Amino acid sequence: MADELDRRLDAAVNEAFDEYFEETYNSIVENRTAKKKKRAYVERKREAGHNRLWNDYFSEDPTFLPHLFRRRFRMNKEKMFHSFNKEEMQSEEGVIQLFGDEYLRRPTPEDLQRLLDIGEVRGFPGMIGSIDCMHWEWKNCPTAWKGQYTRGSGKPTIVLEAVASQDLWI
Repeated sequence: MADELDRRLDAAVNEAFDEYFEETYNSIVENRTAKKKKRAYVERKREAGHNRLWNDYFSEDPTFLPHLFRRRFRMNKEKMFHSFNKEEMQSEEGVIQLFGDEYLRRPTPEDLQRLLDIGEVRGFPGMIGSIDCMHWEWKNCPTAWKGQYTRGSGKPTIVLEAVASQDLWI
């Protein structure tokens, strides 16, 4: 009789333990899968932004006056627009041709000293500029590399980094 009672008790305890274990396991699995969320992708609509910029500042009838361009971009509109038509302004080669000698070059020792002096006056001794970066879509990414360069958007991107001074000299 005692053996029968022990067997029933063991069976009841085992059954209760199995139910408790299965419920606990299932709740853990549900919580883990529920917490996995993909990174949100935000479509920036860069082309629409480019068109807005063109219409606001460079079209024949711009929305904003030239002094507002200077205030916003810290650059003279006429200098930027110098000898450019719309097609040239939209091409990277035109920008490189116009600004390459001044802005797209390695800094000279005089440039570095000037930047270090400005940084020291502003309370950042030893600082040449601030770093910034952005993800740029890589349209011709090799298929074998696509997984390494893809993030939340599903499209491969590369990171472009730049160091700029307070006067936006890159």
